[in-house]
Amino acid sequence: MKHQRIFGLIGNPLTHSFSKKYFDEKFVKDSLSGCKFNLYPLLNIHQFPQLIIENQNLVGLSVTLPYKESVIPFLTDLNETAKKVGAANCIKISGKQLTGYNTDCFGFRQSIKPFLESKHERALILGTGGASKAVAFVLKEIGIDCFFVSRNKAKETPTQKNLLSYDELNENIIRAFKLIVNCTPVGMFPDTNDAPEIPYQYIASSHLMYDLVYNPVETEFLKRGKQQGASIVNGLSMLYLQAEEAWKIWNKD
Repeated sequence: MKHQRIFGLIGNPLTHSFSKKYFDEKFVKDSLSGCKFNLYPLLNIHQFPQLIIENQNLVGLSVTLPYKESVIPFLTDLNETAKKVGAANCIKISGKQLTGYNTDCFGFRQSIKPFLESKHERALILGTGGASKAVAFVLKEIGIDCFFVSRNKAKETPTQKNLLSYDELNENIIRAFKLIVNCTPVGMFPDTNDAPEIPYQYIASSHLMYDLVYNPVETEFLKRGKQQGASIVNGLSMLYLQAEEAWKIWNKD
């Protein structure tokens, strides 16, 4: 019998994720009979070492919220991009060697590139977690100034100048930032009526609103932006692009 290669996703919750469906369909389409993709919901990241011990056939893991940063101490190595970003969403497992990568950067860069214009010179990034770090890394490389918006500004680094709280967002700020990227899980299935608390009335047709959430396909955040005439993009193409990049990493020698 052929040795089975196991892949999977860790995070909490995982009910929103399309990853298993994507890889299950890929394995059928590409006739990869020796491969399987599992979901591994972890109540906390300290369950991660036991997961590795109990699943000896694991060769690759994707990482979703809220563990893209907290998984790093459990890894034996990080590639250069993951080090610079400070977050890993992909793990290659070779024996006892666990190497972290960041394929979110690739997925976000490729998916937003067709929509960027010269007017998108400043970005508001909603959220300060692992996904927001990948987004900021890409946008800064492109030459776009980034400000983060946090629910808990007081808990963030006090000296951080490019940090705003939601109650600081006003007409002038919204008008000045033509690109707004939601990196929070707000509005994700099953809480599809929720939306980040920003003053949507100041959104205009010159805005581009990107939501990393892809389930539902059109979040409340995107709906409200569209009502104001903004261009909108969801995170589905980013999911597929980063998944294919992860697949390449898991299968390279």
